[in-house]
Amino acid sequence: MKKLLLVITLVSAAITNTFAQCTPDITNPAPNYADSTFGAWPDTVTNFGAAAVGVAYTQDLQFKVPLDAGDVDPALAGSAIQDFTVNAVNGLPIGLSYACNIATCTFVGGSVGCAQITGTCNTAGTYPISIDVTGVILVELIPGFPIPVDAPYQFVGYKIIVGTAGIVEAIINPITVHPNPANDKITIGGLNEQMKITSLTITNMEGKVIKNLDVTSPTMDVNLNGFDNGIYFVVVNHAGGTETMKFIKE
Repeated sequence: MKKLLLVITLVSAAITNTFAQCTPDITNPAPNYADSTFGAWPDTVTNFGAAAVGVAYTQDLQFKVPLDAGDVDPALAGSAIQDFTVNAVNGLPIGLSYACNIATCTFVGGSVGCAQITGTCNTAGTYPISIDVTGVILVELIPGFPIPVDAPYQFVGYKIIVGTAGIVEAIINPITVHPNPANDKITIGGLNEQMKITSLTITNMEGKVIKNLDVTSPTMDVNLNGFDNGIYFVVVNHAGGTETMKFIKE
């Protein structure tokens, strides 16, 4: 459900009176969200494409709104979702804006829709995006008499990375960590020198730095001798922001 609302909000992000130049995917089931009764693409794992400074940017979004509030919260199963309205999208870089395929950015339960992020950015950086939405759920406190109840929510997890052409190229060809899970070693790839990496570390679940690494080549092997079994993170700080990749040591 979080994935759905995240994009529902993002999809509507900045409420305007203009329409997005996109077409909702109405195939049944739509391939972008065929895994459930609701969904959106891209989700927060795939995230938004990278933007380059001074270059026109476009990102399409597809989404599907659930009809039953039980898809949001099992305790609300059987209560209909009347609609969702996107109230605000916080953190967009200057130069980018949203437009929904519905001018009001209010989407009824069970509908599909789309939106576009468009514009041109002039300042490099990593921009975390949070979205404020309000859902209206029809709750029957008395059988046969549904009462509309507002359900405000804020979603986080999206980001837009704006960089120079070199940084964007590195993002499009992202940093990788494999194998995962790993036993004796991991291989970190995609360490493009154009990213201007300032630090490369491995941390544990508590954020403690377990190992500092010097970037000597685009692909590096890291010996895991001495690492306890568990979850770790490869953290790469570079000119375009910070990338974090999780891996498991077995």
